Amino acid sequence: AELVGFSFAMRPNEGFYIPCKHLYLGAPEQLNLQDVIDRLKPVFENPSIKKVGQNIKYDWIVLTRHGVRLAGVAFDTMLASYLINPSKRAHNLDQIALDFLDHKTITYEDIAGKGKKSVSFSEITVDKAVPYACEDADITLMAYGVLKPEVEKLGLADLFENIEIPLVPVLKRMEMRGIRVDRNKLKDLSGSFERQLQLIEEKIYYIAGKRLNIKSSQQLGTILFEKLQLPVQKKTKKRTGYSTDVEVLTTLAAKHELPELVLRHRTLAKLKSTYADALLDLIHPETQRIHTSYNQTVAATGRLSSSDPNLQNIPIRTDEGKEIRKCFVPRDGWLLLSADYSQIELRILAHCSEDEILIQAFKEDEDIHTRTASEVFQVFPSFVTADLRRQAKIINFGIIYGMSPFGLSKSLSISQKMAKTYIDNYFGRYKGVKVFIDNVIQEARNTEKTATLSGRIRLIPDINSNNGNLRRFAERIAINTPIQGTAADLIKLAMIEVEKAVSKRGFRSAMLLSVHDEIILEVPPDELQEVSVLVKEIMEGVWDLSVPLKVNVDSGDNWADAH
Repeated sequence: AELVGFSFAMRPNEGFYIPCKHLYLGAPEQLNLQDVIDRLKPVFENPSIKKVGQNIKYDWIVLTRHGVRLAGVAFDTMLASYLINPSKRAHNLDQIALDFLDHKTITYEDIAGKGKKSVSFSEITVDKAVPYACEDADITLMAYGVLKPEVEKLGLADLFENIEIPLVPVLKRMEMRGIRVDRNKLKDLSGSFERQLQLIEEKIYYIAGKRLNIKSSQQLGTILFEKLQLPVQKKTKKRTGYSTDVEVLTTLAAKHELPELVLRHRTLAKLKSTYADALLDLIHPETQRIHTSYNQTVAATGRLSSSDPNLQNIPIRTDEGKEIRKCFVPRDGWLLLSADYSQIELRILAHCSEDEILIQAFKEDEDIHTRTASEVFQVFPSFVTADLRRQAKIINFGIIYGMSPFGLSKSLSISQKMAKTYIDNYFGRYKGVKVFIDNVIQEARNTEKTATLSGRIRLIPDINSNNGNLRRFAERIAINTPIQGTAADLIKLAMIEVEKAVSKRGFRSAMLLSVHDEIILEVPPDELQEVSVLVKEIMEGVWDLSVPLKVNVDSGDNWADAH
């Protein structure tokens, strides 16, 4: 993004705009951009002059690119709106103005137009830009006046000031650093996916007895349910045709090869378009790196999300996911270091529930899934097979997500009766977990919200709904948010502390990515040992739980090998 002008507000109902680079025909004479930057720089860089912004990370990046070292960032209205109600879909300034100030703003589309007819800000006339830009700053300042007391009233000030705001410059630096990708590997991977897709397509055509558009739900439905006579699972929303969504195809895959092939085709096609092909277009022409954007205000649990590209959706355990990760590489001669929390959510569950068996298992560094298999299936640990351990793993994580017997039966492909027996066995042994879940749901019913260990809240008004589906979904949120949200808070704290420590000690190593419970750093070989120890120490000591936090640290020539 190029700077066109600056807008500011220092008291309510007043705004200022400094135009610098409006380039349309007949544009008035404007101040020189560099002169403006030079004059404003002492204000931007003075930490005692506090700055308030809306999505200030974006402005921070643009200013950094123009040689400004922004200091004194005190408040972000977008982050405050998100903390107050993280389940809300939008936290943009237009929405904040409506929600908190009862004001309808001039939108960007109002002045720039929509779609193909839209123009860039530099092509907008100054007389149109002034009210829009001034209102932007003025509304941000007035929103600050409303949101700051609300954050304090809800007990969110510590979370805001000690996690979310300090995380902004950390994410800013990570985004600006970016990460290298191997162009040739990506091209080879795209070609490999294409060849696999062609082979699958030929198989599908052979089984179907004709060529068809695999992406067409109508054509696929005709083959599956009319020609092959597979049992119809459900109709489309408008009841006009057969549904061929993932759930339907997964159920049918147990009965026939064709739906299994279609699922495989969809997965590969998505990975090819979303990663193998799209990553090439996302390589920055100047840095030759990919610069993902981290979003603090998207996931209602408090987890970070990323976009362009979305790094969270790369499959973790599949061969294809590993091949995509192999394309992410360090600078020449360096290594990628991965530091990954081990079973952080189950450890948080042990802490929150105070369950003696869970706490003992983690303190003695037992394999928790083997321990659960032994407890639930009532066998000695030495008799736990790989399949029993896999089932126990699903149960362990299913409990965190408030999974019902119906949900567990589908995940394990067993009867609901058997699934209920497994859940009953689990709660029969892990009594503390049962008490914790019951207490969390009751507390949520009383307050219509749930909270993490660091005080992050999530409103759940549907917990008292008369609609059974809405109520059950709200109960699952009530159980999951304290666990997943606390995990999110811990990794954010770890990122802040790692960035601080690496910088303070003058290492050349740098944090590049954060995905789920994992942090990725780019490290020169001579710093590998010291940085590995430092990162592990920080991540394991970031919060004092009743069970030890455990971090796996590894390194390699690409992201897959470092994991």
